[in-house]
Amino acid sequence: MHSATHQAIAAVWRIESARIVAVLARMLRDLGLAEEAAQDALVAALEHWPKDGVPDNPGAWLMTTAKHRALDLLRRHRVQGEALEQIGLDLEAQEALLVPDFVDALDAARQDEIGDDLLRLIFTACHPVLSPEMRAALTLKLIAGLSTHEIARAFLVTESTLAQRIVRAKRTLQEARVPYELPRGAALGERLASVLEVVYLVFNEGYTATAGADWMRPALVDEALRLGRMLAELAPQAPEVQGLLALMELQASRIGARTDAQGRPVLLLEQNRAQWDPLLIHRGLAALAQAEALCAQLGQPLGAYALQAAIAACHARAARAEDTDWPRIAALYEALAQTAPSPVVELNRAVAVAMAWGPAAGLAIIDGLRDEKALQAYQWLPSVRGDLLAKVGRTEEAKAEFERAAALTHNQRERALLLERAQALS
Repeated sequence: MHSATHQAIAAVWRIESARIVAVLARMLRDLGLAEEAAQDALVAALEHWPKDGVPDNPGAWLMTTAKHRALDLLRRHRVQGEALEQIGLDLEAQEALLVPDFVDALDAARQDEIGDDLLRLIFTACHPVLSPEMRAALTLKLIAGLSTHEIARAFLVTESTLAQRIVRAKRTLQEARVPYELPRGAALGERLASVLEVVYLVFNEGYTATAGADWMRPALVDEALRLGRMLAELAPQAPEVQGLLALMELQASRIGARTDAQGRPVLLLEQNRAQWDPLLIHRGLAALAQAEALCAQLGQPLGAYALQAAIAACHARAARAEDTDWPRIAALYEALAQTAPSPVVELNRAVAVAMAWGPAAGLAIIDGLRDEKALQAYQWLPSVRGDLLAKVGRTEEAKAEFERAAALTHNQRERALLLERAQALS
């Protein structure tokens, strides 16, 4: 009985924790205290729910309890003579310069009271006093509720490195007395790129879960889409905001076809495209068209998110897997490699090259990545290499690569798929 209750608590906490921390951060103006009060509410649930039963509205119960804990913390600190109020900036007086059009759009939209606690929390965690790595790690911890291990896997770093990064981020925000607010003016532009990075990292964790028993975590996909759509409404003139939204909409359109009836992964080329969501495809293509039009107006090339969205659009426009325009996808990956070079982009380019011009061509690129330090624990490198080796008839090597990939993954569904592929080559 208690085991089932604890599972329920864990599930509710995973869904609600980000909103609870966001609301408490607005109340307390202190991220550390907000997390402390939220954790107190979690402890209270672990104490009361096993004997009293799970409440009818568990999320509201946690939120109410957390707010009570926050009020207790406020009283305690006031008694101790500690000031919790942040040093406020007179934003209206300080804002003397206008920056790109999308900032004007954001400021105008904010006057319509769109203010969202989660969005405030993301922008606070993406403050420029933090390094880009610290911003993304902290926001994934707070917004997505990911464990240190999961975030470390997403960043391809060790858990100890990631844990230290999060601790430093919280301490830096506290010492800098960063206000909990949506930025205005030039400050907005400084943080937007980091916010987009974080939203996409949350989406990716939902789209293909780092660990656990499920191939996907749809709740994270939905949350990333919600935040992406909100940003697109607030910043309609920012090409990369539209590009990221397009990318997420197009990728999310495949979710219904990415697993079979037993929850097992179904790879892209094997998916039933009739199960792809036409509404999400329509929305994604519209956002991509908007990004392309904005780039043309500004006389600038497509950014990294828009390029990835263009790649996803090639898949979305192909009624059958065999209709996919792989040469165009390879060319788009080439452009992406110049705009945002990384070993992972090169790995994906290898797949596109293999599909366009044969497995041997892709394998030549893959073999040049085998010594990349960032990919040593990345299961997709041996997985892709195993697939290409199998296609050129190097069966034993392919089997070994699939087994190595299976050993590297922490997702149970993914591991089972890789081991099945290795066994099929026996």
